[in-house]
Amino acid sequence: MQRFNGLFGTLTAILATWFLVCGVAISAEPAGVLRAGVAKTDITPKKPVMLAGYGSRRDLSQGVHDPLSARVVAFEQDGKRLVLVSTDLLGFYGGSAESVRKAIVEACRLQPSELFLAAIHTHAAPTITLHSEKVHVNNVEYTKTLESQLVAVVREALAHTTPVQIAVGSGSSPVGVNRREVVRGSDGARKIVLGRNPSVLMDREVQVLRVSHADTGDVAAVVFAYATHSTAMGPRNYLVSGDVHGLAEQFLERHLEGTVVAPAFAGASGNIDPWFRVLPEFRTEKGWVPEPVLMGTMLGEEVAHVLEGIQKPGPSSPIKTAWKTLALPGKQRAEIDAATGGESPEFNLTVGRVGDVAVVGLGGEVFNEIGKAIKTASPFPHTLVITHCNGAAGYVPTKEAYPEGGYEVQTSPFAPEAAEEVVQETLRLLREL
Repeated sequence: MQRFNGLFGTLTAILATWFLVCGVAISAEPAGVLRAGVAKTDITPKKPVMLAGYGSRRDLSQGVHDPLSARVVAFEQDGKRLVLVSTDLLGFYGGSAESVRKAIVEACRLQPSELFLAAIHTHAAPTITLHSEKVHVNNVEYTKTLESQLVAVVREALAHTTPVQIAVGSGSSPVGVNRREVVRGSDGARKIVLGRNPSVLMDREVQVLRVSHADTGDVAAVVFAYATHSTAMGPRNYLVSGDVHGLAEQFLERHLEGTVVAPAFAGASGNIDPWFRVLPEFRTEKGWVPEPVLMGTMLGEEVAHVLEGIQKPGPSSPIKTAWKTLALPGKQRAEIDAATGGESPEFNLTVGRVGDVAVVGLGGEVFNEIGKAIKTASPFPHTLVITHCNGAAGYVPTKEAYPEGGYEVQTSPFAPEAAEEVVQETLRLLREL
């Protein structure tokens, strides 16, 4: 018997070690307890890199204005997981989403639908690529390092989950504005250019999800989503920056102190830019506050106000997720090739729920009206809509935008009917949850 007990103890120790190495938490809690782990890692490039978002830039970055990070909130309950990953990047273009997702899913033993890998869409972050013939070798090196960093930070969050409670709040911010400005050409004809069009109403909601430790009530993470491009800085800027969303994250983490992690997500913002857009530099002369800092702080302060007003936690069960790749209606082949370089117009759609909070991850740049339609018709009382998630399929304009034209319509690989299909497929998956 003594020998058996010794062998049993050894096997138990081996199994416990295996579970910890693989990032699986061992818990004595009863079924139905919601757990979450948070983690953050610095992903600021150590070498000069090509910055993403503007084809006119030809030189390497020339410094760092503010650091870039990857932030993770990993929920877990009864063997089900929902992992939110926010990265201070433009997005995972050129097929990089598939590579990075595969690495994370396999290393952390996730189901594909359980991972929401997203970018805040800052245009002052490195171009992500594994193809050295298309961009500088420093970017390839950065991308390979990034992949291992993201695997490690997700694994860290999953390995340190604790019982939590969640609560939701909502605010509003004027930082974003419709960017499809109407002008008259030299021939007098009406056309759409990228600019500022405040006459068009938009969904300005700031969505906030508070994650608190169940035993103390202390805040562990503040997840927030807001619809705007992070394009305060334009193609003449060569400094690395998280831009509006990234600076909002940094403000919140300084304000909340401690170990609070504040991952941001870009809402439905295909036709939304910050009020001050595509600036050449971070101005500081004569007491001038750089516009990205001003707007990022303003957005962060609204999140903080919402956080202060959240009262009691909401339901925390169950966790469910679903994933579907949509073959959306596309333009004619020649138009698709011109817009995307020949890539197929596939669109990744990921949905999940934690209690009565739904998360919708859209793998492209959808117009603001699409996100609002999803939230309005959702069967859940709270539906966070995030974009640049698990893919980068390009712009999805509304059907009404096509006759008007403009940059988003011209570069989209999708036909006018695509928007309605995205809305309907999203709602169908949400109802199934």
